Formats: sequence, C-alpha cells, structure tokens
Amino acid sequence: MLGLSRVPPLPYTLRPHQPGDIGWVIHRQAIIYNQEYGWDETFEALVADILSKFILNFNPKCERSWIAERDGEIVGSVFCAEKTKSVAALRLLYVEASVRGLGIGTRLVDECISFARRAGYKKISLWTNSVLHSARRIYERAGFELVDSEPHHSFGKDLVGQTWELEL
Repeated sequence: MLGLSRVPPLPYTLRPHQPGDIGWVIHRQAIIYNQEYGWDETFEALVADILSKFILNFNPKCERSWIAERDGEIVGSVFCAEKTKSVAALRLLYVEASVRGLGIGTRLVDECISFARRAGYKKISLWTNSVLHSARRIYERAGFELVDSEPHHSFGKDLVGQTWELEL
C-alpha cells in the first residue's frame, strides 16, 4: 500500500507480573545462575523468599514489576520494592542469555528508576555480587554508585556482595 511504512515490531514487550510469572522467574533464575556461576539451590531459596514477600506484601502505589516477553516467552524481569518510605529496592534483575544485547536489561533498570522517581522515593538501592559483570555495567551506566562491598560465602561459593545506590 502506498504511504504506509512498515515499522518493525519491538523485539520484546514489558508488562506487569501475572499469575505464574513468579514461579517462572524463580525457576529460571535458579537454572541460569547455576549454569553460569555454579550457584546452588540456596540461591533459588533466596529468590523464592524475596518474591514471596514481594507478592504477599505488594503495594501497587510504591512497588512494581516488569516482565519482559519476546514471542510469548518470558525473557527477563526486574522488581521495584519498598525498602523504606524514602528508599526503593531494585530486586532480581535477570535477562535470558538468548536475548542479551537487545537492551532489555538497561530498559528494565530504566523503568525501575523512573517508577521509583514517580513514586516519590529519594533513593534506589540494590544488592548484587561482583561476579555479575554485565548487570554491574548496567547499574553503573544508569548512575548507581558502589557504596559497600563485603566478602561472603553464599550459594555454595565465595563471593563479594556489593550495595549500589542512586540518588533520585
């Protein structure tokens, strides 16, 4: 047809969580972090605990989730939870290996930051591990600053936990 341009579809879409998503995210994170970093089932238990609390205490005024989908499959997610009345927590960013490089991780973090600002938080905080290089690069590009670093033994490995913060 004349005059119609064909705009390519987005390679992915974002949506809020729905029934079944939380179990899927727990499952995928457990598998991915085991395959990529050798983390044991205690990581799965931590993710399950975090997401259980998120769902059981969910307050849509100050908390949100983003589930990334591509061709009907979940390919990533992130959660924004209330840490305190003035501090949001960015939780559990993950992106499937098959879609890394499409900007999904950056977009998920940007959405979380934008929501935290709109919700009136003064700061956003996150905890990660130093071995998660790609995620750390996303956080740095978004303006997060490393505020604490501490060795720990978790998930069957010796790791260095890091706390990052962004003033909003």
